Amino acid sequence: MVPAPSCNDLRRRDRIVRYKPYVPKEGEDPMAEYMNLLAMLFSMCGLMMRFKWAAWAAVYCAFIGFSNSRSSEDTKQIFSSFMLSISSVVMSYLQSPTPMAISYFS
Repeated sequence: MVPAPSCNDLRRRDRIVRYKPYVPKEGEDPMAEYMNLLAMLFSMCGLMMRFKWAAWAAVYCAFIGFSNSRSSEDTKQIFSSFMLSISSVVMSYLQSPTPMAISYFS
């Protein structure tokens, strides 16, 4: 049973707006934003957990994000993505300078 509306109901029916999912416009490609996000995540994994493969994946994602970006996008985020990925590679090799070993061939 559905309860009858009460006179104490404080919701305003005229303020209800139905949800409409976002439909991307023609020509919008979110690949650059996804790659910048992946570059940030991989570089944090490379810095915090000392995974060299994650640091190199961050550099790769940063390059893809830069190549897919538009000229009107924020250059600070692209630059910070590059610098963070390069710093994760440098810091991971400064902490242990041995080459990256492929574990599944050993």
